[in-house]
Amino acid sequence: MALVALVALAAAPLGAQRTLPGFAEAIDVRVVNLEVVVTDRDGNRVTGLGPEQFLLEVDGEATAIDFFSEVRDGRAIQRSAAGNAEGPGAIGGVADGEALRTNYLVFVDDYFSIARDRDRVLDNLRQQLTALGALDRVAIVAYDGRTIDLISNWTGDRSEIAAALDRAQRRDAFGTQRLAELRTNDLDRRQRAELALTNLERLEQTGELPDPNFMDTRLQPVELAYANRLTDQVEKSVLAAVSTLRSFAGPPGRRVMLLLSGGWPLSTPEYTVNDLRATAAAVGAGSLDNTFPGPGELYEPLVDTANLLGYTLYPIDVPGQNREIGVSAEEGLGDFERLDPTVGAGSGATAREVQVHQALGYIADRTGGRALLNSQRDEALQRAVEDTRTFYWLGFTPKRNEDDAAHSIEVQIVGRPDLRVRARDGFVDLSRGAEVTMMVESALLFGDPPTNKPLALEFGKPQKRRGKIDLPLEVGISLDEITLIPQNGQWINELEIRVTVMDAVGNRSETQLDTIPIAGDYQPRPGQSWFYETTLRLRDREHRIVVAVYDPISGAILSSSAELQL
Repeated sequence: MALVALVALAAAPLGAQRTLPGFAEAIDVRVVNLEVVVTDRDGNRVTGLGPEQFLLEVDGEATAIDFFSEVRDGRAIQRSAAGNAEGPGAIGGVADGEALRTNYLVFVDDYFSIARDRDRVLDNLRQQLTALGALDRVAIVAYDGRTIDLISNWTGDRSEIAAALDRAQRRDAFGTQRLAELRTNDLDRRQRAELALTNLERLEQTGELPDPNFMDTRLQPVELAYANRLTDQVEKSVLAAVSTLRSFAGPPGRRVMLLLSGGWPLSTPEYTVNDLRATAAAVGAGSLDNTFPGPGELYEPLVDTANLLGYTLYPIDVPGQNREIGVSAEEGLGDFERLDPTVGAGSGATAREVQVHQALGYIADRTGGRALLNSQRDEALQRAVEDTRTFYWLGFTPKRNEDDAAHSIEVQIVGRPDLRVRARDGFVDLSRGAEVTMMVESALLFGDPPTNKPLALEFGKPQKRRGKIDLPLEVGISLDEITLIPQNGQWINELEIRVTVMDAVGNRSETQLDTIPIAGDYQPRPGQSWFYETTLRLRDREHRIVVAVYDPISGAILSSSAELQL
């Protein structure tokens, strides 16, 4: 196996290890839990419904509700589930009449956020800590474009949470860099728009067209480079949020993520084009040069992971209302037809704000949460707490094939078309292989191995070849930790090995998968190891590497990470 990383590495000691909640645990989704909000036409919460009034459909087929609880003002009210002769059981370990714990996982996007806006949101979160319930807990992480830093693990101590928010405010934020990249793109677009206007005037006057390419609507080189960069940056940020969810997979009680987004768009090429009237033509032609994720595709991994783990997402619009426009998106999007898409910031700023709001709305809608836009950022924790204190908790047992297939979920109230229902809209039947890959990529961002069962990593002498480095790697696998089965006179297994590398600025390689056939004439002796050799092809910079070996027979995972620098 040869792994091609995006940038460089060299040999160094293993990085320090730390354990995060749920990080080393397998995701075992035997029951899918749904947090269902029911309101009337005026938006008021509807309480007192029983399980027989709910129709649950999975992939369009009616599905039995195995567990049912109503949570009213933070307390569980147990009811019998239809078709469950033995009673409902307490979802999330909450008994009848017991107060419910809600876990608020705060993800701070330092990569896209400007410090001024981020700090405003964090200040308001601190002021709203009194809204938390007595049992509620908060954990805080922050992402800077390269690594995820654990600011605070789960705690219910208000003073500890406030201190962690203070630490989050002292971190560097890199939103001004993202803004500079955007302005470079816009300057090039403005210059080309002025050239196009000049050519149009000349065409009207002389009938000649000096520049035959001026009406080409494809993404031009600078735009294409920016759209590609922005796509990569959003993908990295989404992966960081996914890894955070994965690393905090198992707290008992309700699970909520407050996602402080510095400005992720729904569609990166449309955000780049910055023109609602010309978007379709420009993006359609731009796809001839490159294939970009469609609207919403960037966020599917985040949505799927949240739905798999039972997290409701409340994305927060950190930038708030764009200062270059006078209309709040909460009041309406305005009349774009009267605005010039090539001159001035009016429609451009509005179009981009709409793109960001659509992305946050997509994330919230798909996971049963709410997008907190514009001025709502100042009340984010208060609104999230209020929204999660009264709901219905439904559980069902899905048919598991572990094939990574997506399944739709729809909940309706029988005979009550006047009621509105809000809940997550699906789940993914995650395979074990996909789960292991997720664990490896999570470990890469957190700087930790996925499990406490280590591999022995031995790096050879780097060899420079045409501007790159070939770095030999030997992986020692303890046979005490895996299962070999006797077959045809041999002890055999076929392990899966995954290797991922990330450079100093957060660029990462694709997770490479290879198989390791093991066959021996006798049962291994205690302490014996099997060795796997490969070569990493890298460019010349520091890197972090994560290696994981999965045993499909026993389900065991062995892993190690290393910091490498020439």
